Amino acid sequence: MSTAREPKDAKGITINVMGREFRVAAPDGEERQLVASVDLLNKKMKEIRDGGKVVGNERIAIMAALNIAHEHLQTQGGRSHRPADISVDEDFVRRKMELFEGIIDKAVSDQEKLF
Repeated sequence: MSTAREPKDAKGITINVMGREFRVAAPDGEERQLVASVDLLNKKMKEIRDGGKVVGNERIAIMAALNIAHEHLQTQGGRSHRPADISVDEDFVRRKMELFEGIIDKAVSDQEKLF
């Protein structure tokens, strides 16, 4: 199930995270990776939500981001887990964190309107 919808334009694509739509920028050629990232994020967020121990989309998103980052670091395979020994694709991490930051900012701003 794809969580992004076409058509896209120069400004990006529409994604759906936990039932909420967001418009995000997608560099040319990276749309499929973004869709896969959104699918992974939705999967992790639903696992956390269904576990029942974390309440609120903002907290669920943060826990999902931490779980994804942890799993990413574990897949580095055979390397020591000391930070100096971990090889990280900084551009990939930066793009994903910007995506997560935008999602969290939107969720927080929407909740602030409730009070």
